[in-house]
Amino acid sequence: MEAMPTRLRALLFGNGVGLMVLAVVIGWIWMFALLHKIVLWPLPFDIPVSIPDDGRAWRMAHVEAITEGLLLMAIGLGGQFMRLSRTQFTWLFWSSLVTGWLFSVPPIFNALFGTRGLAFGGGPFKDGVANNVIYLFGWPPVVAVHIMLGLAAWGVWRFLKTETRVISKAG
Repeated sequence: MEAMPTRLRALLFGNGVGLMVLAVVIGWIWMFALLHKIVLWPLPFDIPVSIPDDGRAWRMAHVEAITEGLLLMAIGLGGQFMRLSRTQFTWLFWSSLVTGWLFSVPPIFNALFGTRGLAFGGGPFKDGVANNVIYLFGWPPVVAVHIMLGLAAWGVWRFLKTETRVISKAG
């Protein structure tokens, strides 16, 4: 049982920052989609664009990247308060990356293709190949998020159990 290696913590935090950068890029694309043109001050001209402008879908993509970015940063920073084996930390690391990136990138394609990716065949929403591919890409993070949260909770519990003993012996 050991603390999360510093490199893993830094990599998780760095991926969280990467997702925050992605959220900013999505925000810019969303704004251009709503305006139907690229408007960049102080340029004296606008560039017309044709980007699907489903505000709900762009908001989902934007907020998903922010949420997942913050989650990866939190796990990276909180790794010092976890006690797991090397193998468990490896599982935590990869399940965190799968969760963060595969919950963040597919919503961009939902916004671009007008799909939801919530059900194979579209369910009550738009059907199509894009929807079905996005739906299939949703399954790895659905599994990974449970592994990630379970290991994080287990690691924190083991840390607190160890710290309680240390405090008891000191007092």
